[in-house]
Amino acid sequence: MTQTMKTETGAMTVVDDYDAIRCTVQLCLDGEATGDVEKLREAFHSDARMFGSLAGERYDVPISELFALAASAPADTGNYRSRILAVQQTGDAAFATVAEEGYWGTVSFLDYLSLAKIGGTWKIVSKLFAHVGGEPPEMG
Repeated sequence: MTQTMKTETGAMTVVDDYDAIRCTVQLCLDGEATGDVEKLREAFHSDARMFGSLAGERYDVPISELFALAASAPADTGNYRSRILAVQQTGDAAFATVAEEGYWGTVSFLDYLSLAKIGGTWKIVSKLFAHVGGEPPEMG
């Protein structure tokens, strides 16, 4: 099923939105992997928040805390892999499910990202994560 939205400049299709959503999510994954805060800033809305727990500790925080964590401890320490498992989109709202494995070497997460198309650009507005395996390293 292909939906088409007519605009004054032509047709905007679900495929175009899907590609833009995947691109935004990939910016997030690349930014986390390498500690590239600029990529993270491009992917996330400035008011975004992150929710989840890691090794029994809650991280229900402004997204800037993810940026600081990524800068100080990038996810890719040698065997990090990530995959976008699913994307659902309706109008200017979308949801992406992501698997991350080998985060800091051994940690695995499932991420649920909510996205909104604001001013013609897709932005992640919230990140909900589940710690599904591995133990995080000691952070100093």
